[in-house]
Amino acid sequence: MDFDIVSPETIGEGRATDAYFDRTATTLEGAGKNPHVTAEVTADQFPTGEFELLCGVKDAATLLAGHPIDVETIPPGRLFDGGPVLRIEGPYLEFARFETALLGFLSHASAMATRALEVRRAAPDSLVFSFGARHVHPSIAAVVERSALVGGLDGFSNVAAGEILGREAGGTMPHAMVIAFGRGNQERAWEAFDEAVSPEVPRIALCDTYSDEVDESLRAAAALGEDLDSVRIDTTGSRRGDFSHILREVRWALDAEGRTDVEIFASGGLGPADLRTLRGVADGFGVGGYVSNADPLDFALDIVAVEGEPTAKRGKLPGKKEVYRTPDGGHHVARAGRQGPAGGKALLRPLLRDGELVAEFDLDGIAERASEDAERVGFGADGDTTA
Repeated sequence: MDFDIVSPETIGEGRATDAYFDRTATTLEGAGKNPHVTAEVTADQFPTGEFELLCGVKDAATLLAGHPIDVETIPPGRLFDGGPVLRIEGPYLEFARFETALLGFLSHASAMATRALEVRRAAPDSLVFSFGARHVHPSIAAVVERSALVGGLDGFSNVAAGEILGREAGGTMPHAMVIAFGRGNQERAWEAFDEAVSPEVPRIALCDTYSDEVDESLRAAAALGEDLDSVRIDTTGSRRGDFSHILREVRWALDAEGRTDVEIFASGGLGPADLRTLRGVADGFGVGGYVSNADPLDFALDIVAVEGEPTAKRGKLPGKKEVYRTPDGGHHVARAGRQGPAGGKALLRPLLRDGELVAEFDLDGIAERASEDAERVGFGADGDTTA
């Protein structure tokens, strides 16, 4: 019995589509029509004051490559606020069946990358890992983790995603491992981990399974001695109370025992507001559902010109457009071919030329671009995501 997964081959063949695109193609082919069009992918027609981070462009390029079309895009890792993020020009039937998959690639990844950037900006000096792959279908784990890295997170936990992305997954132990040794045997669990796992793996002891977090943290410090790098506090929300106070108690107790070298790693249902509160006492964080459970952005693909003539459905702006980053960090939408705002930098860049990929995807470079652009537009300043 197979998993209910649409294969990469099916997506690439244009069969991961909505039925009406199949029927559109059948109708146009039967009528002998295949107009040359300009189509744009947008979330909002005009700037709204709320920036979002573009991601998923690599998958979009893989989907569209090899077809006789030209594609331009805002570079992945760039923040946008209204107007097109991607533009396609060419015979409509060359990409009609790909619209569903194209929007899915961009919508889901961009939403998760935006959330990851919010988290990054909330704790810019902390180590932050993505723990969210468990909340989504496993077939998109690499999409989750790549989006997290684009948003600036330091690493992730999913092993298969690491194999795809060429990065090593991180993480140490779950509660299940400690429980497997039995109540009262936490020391044996931590020691067994230390004995079995590669020396390159940090010794981070999970310290809230059976007893008080302070108690288990001190016991872990005593059991592992100088080998202990950090304690992880993952107390369930129903028993947590004031999480900041718990972490401060743990810090106080460790320091009192002379273990200022032991760091504190916090996890469990955390988001940006939590990180702002806890970043003064915790050294690192694991963030899960806040990133992976992000609602996909509402991108749409609309034809805005046919055979060079501007056109559009009601409520959409006809004609080819350009988007700019203004010197004050703003986002500006204008008609293509006309003078842009003073000092504005046009953002759309070639992605495909006649179906051939002309852009590169350096994950570290994309994440750096996101960080720089976030600073430029004031994303996440004082908990805000607007310029």
